[in-house]
Amino acid sequence: MDEVAKTPRVPSGKRIVRAAQYLRMSKEHQTYSIDNQKDAIRNYAEIMGYDIVATYEDAGRSGLNLAGRPGLQRMLADVESGRAEFETVVIYDVSRWGRFQNINESAAYEYRCQMAGVRIEFCAEQFANDGSVGSDVLMAIKRSMAAEHSRMLSQKTFIGQARLIRLGFRQGGKPGLGLRRQLVDHSGRPKFILCPHEQKSLHTDRMILVPGPPEEIATVRWIFGQFVKTHKTELEIARLLNERGVVTDLGRPWKRETVRGVLTNEKYIGNNVWNRRSRKLKAKATNNPPEHWARADGAFEPIIDRRLFERAQLIHQTLYSRIRVSNEEILLALKKVLARRGYLSASVIDDAPDCPAASLYFHRFGSLLKSYELIGYRSPRQFIASKRRLATVRIQAIEGLLGAIGSAGGQAAYDKENEILRINDEFTVAIEVLHCTASEYGYPFWSLKTRRQSVADIFILIRMRPGDLVIRDYLIAPISKIVGKSELRANNGAQLDTYLFPTLTPITRLAARASVETIL
Repeated sequence: MDEVAKTPRVPSGKRIVRAAQYLRMSKEHQTYSIDNQKDAIRNYAEIMGYDIVATYEDAGRSGLNLAGRPGLQRMLADVESGRAEFETVVIYDVSRWGRFQNINESAAYEYRCQMAGVRIEFCAEQFANDGSVGSDVLMAIKRSMAAEHSRMLSQKTFIGQARLIRLGFRQGGKPGLGLRRQLVDHSGRPKFILCPHEQKSLHTDRMILVPGPPEEIATVRWIFGQFVKTHKTELEIARLLNERGVVTDLGRPWKRETVRGVLTNEKYIGNNVWNRRSRKLKAKATNNPPEHWARADGAFEPIIDRRLFERAQLIHQTLYSRIRVSNEEILLALKKVLARRGYLSASVIDDAPDCPAASLYFHRFGSLLKSYELIGYRSPRQFIASKRRLATVRIQAIEGLLGAIGSAGGQAAYDKENEILRINDEFTVAIEVLHCTASEYGYPFWSLKTRRQSVADIFILIRMRPGDLVIRDYLIAPISKIVGKSELRANNGAQLDTYLFPTLTPITRLAARASVETIL
C-alpha cells in the first residue's frame, strides 16, 4: 500500500474525505495505462474534495478473476480487517475493477467493501454508484459489458492465432526434441534460430519449426524405430533412454508420458497442429475434439517418415486406446496395481505396464489423492501428515482467537468437553478446519464432516488451499447457515460467500468490550 501525500484543495467548511485509489492494467491499449488512470482519479479527487491516502495497483494483471491480483487482494484484506484508513475507493471505471465472467463475482467484492463501511466509486462512469435502482441497473450492464469485452477479445485472438497456424507459422510452446524455432520476416525470409526462452522482437516476424541438432534427430528416430520395429513399450523405451544418459529437450529424465508425447506429435512429420487443448478466459483447461483443431499439413520439414509415423499411431491406438475408454476402466487398472503391490505412489503407477501414467489420473480426477479416494485407498503417511497439519492449524486458530479477544477487552474460554469457545458468556463458537479436495473435474471442494455443528451459535470453517499448507479463508457464519450442508465449493452463492473473511477479525470485534470511562 503506497501512501500519496498530496492534499486536495477543499472549500472552507467542507470535510476532507480520505480515499484510496485502485489501478489495474493488463496488456490492453494505452487508454488504460496506469498514468492515465492516476491523472483521471487525481482530477476527480480534487473536484470531490478527496485526499488520496493509499494506492493499490495491479499492473500487467488480467481482470478475469481475483487470482493473480495481489493489489486487489491486499485492498480487500485491509478493508475487511479494519486496517484501511480510508472510507472510499476510487477506480477509473468498472472494467478496471475487473472483467469477471460471472458478474455476481464482481458485485460480491463490492458488497464486501460496503459491508466494511468502504464505498466504491468509478470516476470515469457517467453515473453514481449510490445503490439506487437506476445505478444498480447501469452497474449490471457495465459489468456485463466488461465481461463481454474479454470474451470478444479472446475470440478475436483465437481467430488470429488459428489463421497463422493454417498459414504454417508456429504459435508459442517448446519446439520439442530434434526441432528448433526459426524466425522469419513478414515475407517468409529466414532470419535466425531462436535460443531457448528467446522471443521475437518485431510484431511482423513469425516462427516456423526446422530440424535441430543431428544427435537429437537421431534420438527421435531411434524412439520411433524401437516402438515400431522392435515392439518396445513406451516404458521400456524410457528406461533404455535413461540408462544411456539421454535426457529430454527440457533436460529431464524420460518417463512413459514423455515418450508418448514424441510418438504421437504430428510436428515430427511436418504438420502444424494447434488447439488440441485450450484454457480460455482462465477457465479449466479442456481437451478439444479433432474437428476443433487448427492445422496445416506439410508446413515444416519432417524428420520422421510419414509411413513410420502412421504405423506408430496404429500400434499406439491398438495398445492404449482401451485404457482411455472410461474413468471406471482406468480406476480398475489402479485397483489391480494396488492389489498386486499393496500400496500406491506416482512411481509405482508409472512402473506398472498395465496401468496408465500417474499424470493421467491427475488430469482426469484433479489429483492422485482423489483417485485413491475413488478406489477406497488412502496413503497412511499422507493421511497422518495431513491430519496432523489440520489439527495444528485448528489449535493455532483457537489460541490466536483467545489472545485477540482478551486484548480487545473480551472474555473467552475453551470448553474442551464440547470443543467450543464460550465468549463473554453470551455466545459460543465452534472452529473446524476443512481439508481441500479436488472434484472429478479438478475443482476444489471442502467436505463438512463435523459433530460440532449443532452445539455452537457461530461456526468458523477454516478452508485450506490444496496441499493443506496454507489457509485460503475463513467462513464465519451463524449455525443456521451451515446446518444441513455436506460440502463447500469455491463459489457457494452470495448468501453464504458474504460470510467469507481473510482473517478472524470479525469475531474479535464482536467480542470486544470497552469500559464505561472509555465510552464517556
